[in-house]
Order: sequence, then C-alpha cells, then structure tokens
Amino acid sequence: MKKILIIGAGPAGLTAGLELIKNTENEVVILEESQVLGGISQTVKYNGNRMDIGGHRFFSKDEEIMDKWTELMPLQGAPSYDDKVLSREARIEEGGPDPEKDDVVMLRRHRISRIYYKKHFFDYPVSLKWSTIKNMGFFTTVRAGFSYLWACVFKKKETNLENFYINRFGKVLYSMFFKGYTAKLWGRQPSEISADWGAQRVKGLSIRAMLKDIFGKIFKKKNRQVETSLIEEFLYPKYGPGQLWELVGEKIENGGGKILKKHKVTSVNVENGKIVSVTATFEGKERVFYADEFISSMPIKDLVSGMNGVDDEVKRVAKGLPYRDFVTIGLKVDKLKITNQTKIKTLNNIVPDCWIYVQDTGVKLGRIQIFNNWSPYMVDEPDKYVWMGLEYFCAEGDDFWNMSDEEAFDLAVSELKRIGVLAEDSVIYDRHREKVKKAYPAYFDTYAEFDKVKNYLDGIENLYCVGRNGQHRYNNMDHSMLTAMLAARAVNGEGEKSGIWDVNTEKSYHETKKA
Repeated sequence: MKKILIIGAGPAGLTAGLELIKNTENEVVILEESQVLGGISQTVKYNGNRMDIGGHRFFSKDEEIMDKWTELMPLQGAPSYDDKVLSREARIEEGGPDPEKDDVVMLRRHRISRIYYKKHFFDYPVSLKWSTIKNMGFFTTVRAGFSYLWACVFKKKETNLENFYINRFGKVLYSMFFKGYTAKLWGRQPSEISADWGAQRVKGLSIRAMLKDIFGKIFKKKNRQVETSLIEEFLYPKYGPGQLWELVGEKIENGGGKILKKHKVTSVNVENGKIVSVTATFEGKERVFYADEFISSMPIKDLVSGMNGVDDEVKRVAKGLPYRDFVTIGLKVDKLKITNQTKIKTLNNIVPDCWIYVQDTGVKLGRIQIFNNWSPYMVDEPDKYVWMGLEYFCAEGDDFWNMSDEEAFDLAVSELKRIGVLAEDSVIYDRHREKVKKAYPAYFDTYAEFDKVKNYLDGIENLYCVGRNGQHRYNNMDHSMLTAMLAARAVNGEGEKSGIWDVNTEKSYHETKKA
C-alpha cells in the first residue's frame, strides 16, 4: 500500500487524484484550503446564475486531454437552448446527451472574443480586415503597417515583454492593443516583465501567423496549424468548468480517495531529502499527515516558506516570487448599450462575445465575460437578462481589493457607462463579487532566479510540483492536467519525474491543432 498526499483540489490536484485511484494499492488523500473544488476553474452559483472564475475554454492539442474531458462529460447529441431557439447550426455528436434534458453534457461553443478600444470592437487578436482599417482609421493603419515592417527588419533583443510584443506586432499595434492591457493585468509596465510570459501565452502568434491563417482559409490549405487565439470552437460544460471538477471529486471519493476541505497546509517536514509529513490547520486545530509521496499544487511561495532546512538563497527567491490577485464582479442587467453589429444570431440580440478585452487605460476593468454566450444554462432566463462577469486584476490588500461590495459595484457600473457598454437607463437586477488570491503567477521581481527554487524542489525525492501555482507557471487548464498525469505516472513507476517541468515549454503554442 502506497500513501499519497495531494495538496490542492484544483485541476492539477484532482487530475492526479483521479489517475492515482485507478491503482487500488494507492491510498490517496487530497487537502484543499477552501470549501470548493476546482481552484480558479470553479463555478460560483449565485441566485440561479453561475459565474466562471477567469473563463475557461476546453480546448487542447493533446488528444489524451480532449478524450478525458469527453469521457467525463459526453459531447452534446442535440442542440443547446440558444441554438435551438435561434435555429443556429450546431455540430452534434451522434448518440450524445440532449443538453435540454441531461445535465452531464459537454457543449460545443463558438469562440468569439474581441478587443474593445475607444468604443470600437476589434478582433482578438487583431485581424487584417476592412472593419479593422475602418475602426483604426486609414493613417493609423498605414503607420501600423510601416511600424510592423520596421520591427521585421530591426529586431529588438527580447530582454523584456515589451520587446517581445514589438518584434511580433510593431510599436504602433503594441501601444494600442498590448501595452495598456498588460499593465492593467500585471500592475507593471511590459518593459519590467520577463519575455517568458509572452513566450508562455502567445508563442507563434504574430502578424505573420495571422496572414498565414488568412491565406490558409482562402486557399483551403489542408492540415493548417491554428494558433490558440485563432481557434473557432471550444468545449464547455453545461454548467461551467466547476461542474466537471465537482464530478471528478465525486469519482475520486467513490473510488476510495479522500478529499478534505478547509485544510490549509502550514508546514512541510523534510528529512534526508524527502518529505516525511505535512501539517494542516482545520477549524483552528493542527493535523499531521504522513505519506510516501507528495504532490503539490499549492503556491511555491507558500510551500517553501513552510519547509524546514531550506537554503537561505532559495528562501529569498521563493519569498520574492510575485502573484497577481483577481476579482470578478457579476452583474445581471436588462440590456447593454453596445449592440450586436455582427451576423451572428444571439438571444435577445446581445453582442456574441464570450470575452471582451477592455483596452482603455482610463478604467481599471480588464475583461468582460458574457456568460450567456459561454452557456445559456449559466443564466437564469438567458433570453431576458444579460449576466456579465467583470474581471479586475489587483493585489491582495490594495485599495481595490479592500473596497466594500457596494463601492466595488458602484465603480464597476460607472466604468461600464463611461466606456459605453452600459446605458444610463440599464437596470441592474443582481450583483455579486468573488475574490481570488494568487490567481496568476507573475514574471518579475525574483522570477529571473526561479531556477534556484525549481532545482531545489526537484531535488526532493518524493515531491512532485504540478499545476499553475505548483510550478509558478502561467499554465492553461490542460497544461495543469498534463503535469498531474505525468506526476501520477511517476508515482506509479510508469514514467520519469523529470518530464513534469517540460510541459508547456515547447516553442509553438501548446493549443495548436491541425484543422
């Protein structure tokens, strides 16, 4: 019998647990600090509506991950509510469940995300269409073109994120569509952020990639590679990502594993290069857990601070690792001021976007989710109300984080009206706020020395670091799952531990797929 302790019940921790209970010789215990499963991939339920914290498209180039998702939640075999009402064409799976009758079902959704800049919509990423030229203006378009050509010839050393973006889009487009938003996201100027973040999130995405995709469509080139931000369809659970992770939690417990909520790991006991036990607090009392193998998805900063015998230099780097915290404000309204100018049919003719990236630097708001478009089942009466998630990036303890609910709601509504998203007479029917600590591991401060921490942790024989915070890496959900699957295989003696850190380090973006 092998005892395995998993820290964190987000996508990584739960995936590891699901894999490990397949071996009946394993005794699996998962410790989760909060009361919910899924980490940042949870779905919050509030007054008949659901909020996806962060927004999660289920898409991966890894077939094993895609198969795992659809094994857990079968693909829809009939049109969803909105497709049915609007007579929209829907790609369905023969023999699959009917989302109007069944709850455990994975929907196929169209990816529509746009940039909102100076009260105009632009494709995300910026595309070379007439509408783009019209919204930018002829002279700005010409300036952007020459700026891009200049960047192609005179490449900058990619010592920071600013140079990374300029090399791919030119200075004009960078200033319009990347600089301000990135500063809002991280609270730092792109010139202060490591280029690693750009390599992590937009590998392969550039003007050249856009042109390649456009001509690939025109000439119907077979087996063309599609960058992640260019994908046109994704999967999505009927009731949001949290539905899938709650289902995984049930399967783990039904398979003999234990998930202990409200257990916060506070210390890690290391002896002779191996973890012996961890201590967690539960309802004010300490509990000690012994195990043979330990899989951690908790923030590295907290993991190292709780360890005994850590080298001072490793402690210093780990303590300085930065994070960005996150607040989502849900607003239920009767109408928006922005209107649907596309040919895409929507319920109540609202804008068709899943995400709207707010580039205006005059407001703190970073991104808007329209939950109606992710899944009509996320919204109570989706043909009558618009249910939005307003995403704000901040730091725990700053002025925005410490605002009262009423102050935050007032700010959100005023900003939406200022940029022309809400009308003055729009009626607010409901509102809700959710805070998430350490939502995004950041790429500045001591991050440049991160290898010192990584090498130290990798040297602990029975420790496996997985997931976004477990590796201090801006992983997508599928990346986190892959790290966990590799860790589970290593624990079972079916693979090497070394490969876990190699996930999401390839030069081409992870979410590319032949189409």
